Amino acid sequence: MLIRVLYHDHCFDGAASAAFLSRFLKDRFHPEAAFAYTGMAHKASGIFSEDLFDGDINAIVDFKYCATDKLTWWFDHHQSAFLSAEDEQHFLRDTSGKKFLDPAFKSCAGFIAEIARTKFDYNPSDLQELLKWAEIVDSANYPDAAFAVALEEPALKLVMVIEGSKSSEIMHKIIGWMSHLSLQEIVDQPEIQELYAPLREKHIRSIDLIRERAVVEGGVVYFDIAGEDIVAYNKFIPYYLFPEAIYTVSVSTPLLRTKVSVGSNPWAKEPIVHNLATICERYGGGGHPRVGAISFEPGAVEEARTTARAVVEELQGKSLA
Repeated sequence: MLIRVLYHDHCFDGAASAAFLSRFLKDRFHPEAAFAYTGMAHKASGIFSEDLFDGDINAIVDFKYCATDKLTWWFDHHQSAFLSAEDEQHFLRDTSGKKFLDPAFKSCAGFIAEIARTKFDYNPSDLQELLKWAEIVDSANYPDAAFAVALEEPALKLVMVIEGSKSSEIMHKIIGWMSHLSLQEIVDQPEIQELYAPLREKHIRSIDLIRERAVVEGGVVYFDIAGEDIVAYNKFIPYYLFPEAIYTVSVSTPLLRTKVSVGSNPWAKEPIVHNLATICERYGGGGHPRVGAISFEPGAVEEARTTARAVVEELQGKSLA
């Protein structure tokens, strides 16, 4: 039996969700099953195709819903969980008891664990560290920006590798390791150490790059790093450099897309009054109330810049989209 798990790619919570679900399904239902993983990225064009669902059992975690009868399990905690109203109706008609959505949860891994505990009496003690850090990472529950940028904790070192690696193979190894190793044991793996060193150097360079490119006005940090060799930057760098900022908007060119990232300062002294997921949804993106993103086709940098400027002006209170 093959179980195919589609997960939010290059995301700590996405990987943790895939790892926890795999352990849950293996321990509770399918001890002899083989698992295969597919990382999913938000794109401007179509996300799903039927050939993605090639397992005897197919699951999606920490990612949008797909209205296909081939989907067996689904867990998500994003406000922007559906690509269309038709997809949402398909979900609402489901009677399998295996598809779940709750945007109130800080992490999808934590949400899966709660469903597994309350509905299936499954609560593995050795995965509590993973669940704890999935909650911390996905809700940005750090004591301050310096802690988040310093990357001293094993979990934060692993976040950098997960977000900065271009390899699907290492992502799938990490998911496998997460299901039975401690986070320090994963970081100590030679393959992780080999990736970590150059990513750490790039992380240090990105601090200088963002300091150089950033414009701060009206409580918003805006910077454009399109074309730079940065798959993902640490999203707390702007608040480390500019602690007075309330929001961040950036343009970047990660793998296979052009991206506008929109975030809010977890340590802001002023209230966060904008729902960033709602703003991003108007441009075809989405996310959570305090963090979101909008994806464009590769090369659509000028379109992304125009959108980013509109978002900046809205967050500054200069206009409404």
